[in-house]
Amino acid sequence: MSYYIAPSFLDKLAVHITKNFLHLPGVRVPLILGIHGRKGEGKTFQCELAFEKMGIEVTLISGGELESPDAGDPARLIRLRYRETAELIKVRGKMCVLMINDLDAGAGRFDEGTQYTVNTQLVNATLMNIADNPTDVQLPGSYDSTPLHRVPIIVTGNDFSTLYAPLIRDGRMEKFYWEPNRDDKVGIVGGIFAPDGLSQREIEELVDTFANQSIDFFSSLRSRIYDQQIRQFIHQIGFEQISQRVVNSLEGPPEFKKPNFGLSHLIESGKLMVGEQKRVETSHLVDEYNRLNRGKASQPGSNLTETPSIQPPIPQAATSITHLTLDTQAQVRQILAQGYKIGIEHVDERRFRTGSWQSCGNVQIDAESDAISTLESCLTEYSGEYVRLVGVDPKVKRRVVETIIQRPHGKVGN
Repeated sequence: MSYYIAPSFLDKLAVHITKNFLHLPGVRVPLILGIHGRKGEGKTFQCELAFEKMGIEVTLISGGELESPDAGDPARLIRLRYRETAELIKVRGKMCVLMINDLDAGAGRFDEGTQYTVNTQLVNATLMNIADNPTDVQLPGSYDSTPLHRVPIIVTGNDFSTLYAPLIRDGRMEKFYWEPNRDDKVGIVGGIFAPDGLSQREIEELVDTFANQSIDFFSSLRSRIYDQQIRQFIHQIGFEQISQRVVNSLEGPPEFKKPNFGLSHLIESGKLMVGEQKRVETSHLVDEYNRLNRGKASQPGSNLTETPSIQPPIPQAATSITHLTLDTQAQVRQILAQGYKIGIEHVDERRFRTGSWQSCGNVQIDAESDAISTLESCLTEYSGEYVRLVGVDPKVKRRVVETIIQRPHGKVGN
């Protein structure tokens, strides 16, 4: 396939790598290039195409390798791969780079529920040290005074605000936000469907129909077109025989005729995929399950044998503390109306002085009924503690509102 490389992407990558191999007197060149942006926009694949075009060899590290049961292993791995890449430059006599995919997934901290381990700290510290001393990277327990060749580091991720701030500062990391424009999308999607005979006009109409979808959507769409033929093949062979027919078969791999890649068929299949996306976004089954669990837990004596008894009526004033004030309900609606999510936290008087708040119920809530029911449950369960309402911007993973709605002495308010 004749894949498309976005000119702006290729230009940014080529300039950064070339600049790290040049000697520019009096110029401090950032060693790390951080490519970030929305999920599924082809950051890694565009890098691979650019590396192939420039004849660059790549040493890869996955974000999943940045954690280990043995403290220090991921940091040592980074140093080892960096030194290996420096040796490749010396031996091969060509440009080589070290690339870390999904750095934020391996070394970032998204919320209070993400564990910040010793390895996470060491990975951040190691990358900072390499960026500051790119020709003097040592392995633990040994020292080699021979200067290494400088190795450019390319890292990809979705949200670099989750990383340790000193690591991503200017001077250590140069940032590039990758957001393909319409022309880039048309070029990339045209490369995906190049063998299928779609015209330029059809490619543009397909991109415009699904303008809000990422690049991987169109790649998945092309794969989905083959589903009908594969389904027919499975029914023809039989579910019991399909394994023997496909794996190590003497008949060779099955062949399929070219399916219908007409524009109308593509759009129809694409709309089905969009419907499946929306179903995932709107189902929120975990919230329903959590509500059921909270309801069972809040029932008094649910695990005990019920015995008939006469309970005195509870005065209305005694239960009013568990209901939200009109001001608090208005705050909930206002936070949700701005597109933010709601978190609820509690803390006792002793931990209040150190700011050690703990989550109450769901970490982030985006429905008014869920927020109100969870708030009322927390106010009841932690009646002798501070309870606060938190508004979180899901796009930047940042808190925008923090309001205390209950204090230990029972007063409800800000």
